[in-house]
Amino acid sequence: MVLTACAPAAEQSRPVFEDAWIRPLPPGMKMTAAFGTVNNPGKKPIVFNAFSSPSFGDVSLHRTESVDGVSRMREVDELRVRAGARFILEPGGYHLMLMMPRSSVEPGQVVTIVMSTDDGRSFNFDLPVERR
Repeated sequence: MVLTACAPAAEQSRPVFEDAWIRPLPPGMKMTAAFGTVNNPGKKPIVFNAFSSPSFGDVSLHRTESVDGVSRMREVDELRVRAGARFILEPGGYHLMLMMPRSSVEPGQVVTIVMSTDDGRSFNFDLPVERR
């Protein structure tokens, strides 16, 4: 008899937040941002519609856009990742805004980000604070 180890179906479709990182808080600032690539290895789309962190009072999804030649950030309601696809959060594009820090946010620290879906699941991701 051969035994094969395999992850449960729910684990196989768990999203992955790759190359994720958080900017350190600049002196005197009360907000920063998180970036990375969200991969959906599953066979169904994932829709993230709530974001939080024990290290911040408020976390939200934003997109930087240019309006009449002026760069502005706009809050976005959800992050939709198609089945088998990836979604990039990067400076100058989509990103997570981290506001109202509960303590200092400095290089070398790790911050947990919780991303919740429209079907009631929540995923914790540990992101390093880095200067890039």
